[in-house]
Amino acid sequence: MELFDSHCHLDDEQFNEDREEVIKQIQSNKITKIISAGYSLESSIKAVQLAEQYDFIYATCGISPNDIPQAEQELWIMLDKIKQLTTQSKKIVAIGEIGLDYHWNQENKELQKIAFKKQIELANELNLPIVIHTREAIMDTLEILKEQKVIKKGVFHCCPLNRELVKEALKLGFYISFAGPVTFKNSKNADEIINMVPNEKMLIETDSPYLSPEPLRGRRNVPSNVKYIAQKIADAKQIEIEEVANTTYKNAEKIFEIK
Repeated sequence: MELFDSHCHLDDEQFNEDREEVIKQIQSNKITKIISAGYSLESSIKAVQLAEQYDFIYATCGISPNDIPQAEQELWIMLDKIKQLTTQSKKIVAIGEIGLDYHWNQENKELQKIAFKKQIELANELNLPIVIHTREAIMDTLEILKEQKVIKKGVFHCCPLNRELVKEALKLGFYISFAGPVTFKNSKNADEIINMVPNEKMLIETDSPYLSPEPLRGRRNVPSNVKYIAQKIADAKQIEIEEVANTTYKNAEKIFEIK
């Protein structure tokens, strides 16, 4: 059995003291591919550096809604640097994470929308899929995706457990990625949402160092914990964990065009 953690943040400062040890643990825990996801210019650069250092690590580059600058002119400069970065490495597999977040960034909604749309355009230009972050902004996120063509589609990362979002995202051709929250005891509709997603449209991720799954909540999350998400999906769908691992592995390779 091999597992693919399709979204983590190995560049995060929480790994500064033991990053190499965490990576060794990944390799010894049947995780044979991971994607280190950028969310700012700095993190995108670090993600690419990690991907270039390790064969089994890939990267995404993008500016998240919580990392966009206050001024539109600064945004153009930042996005131009992201575009330059994507031409420097073959290990970059998507533009992301990008999207809308009205929980942490309520005051800058219009610039968030501009940044989201411009990065969709960039993904189309570069022939890459997108990795979407959405929090408390479901309707606006879906509206943009319906209005603006996304050529290579992409993934709703750590997808909110919202029926309407999942239904519409699947209609639009996007993949759904599940993370630690599906294991939380207060996620009452997790099984229902998991079963809404066809196996061929499903990914798994940790979003580490955040959102540790049960039974490890409250601790730093690591990519090795992706097995708990795989087991939760297996239990919900009443299939073997090996089937979840194999299917989500192939799905990640397909959407991110990893051979």
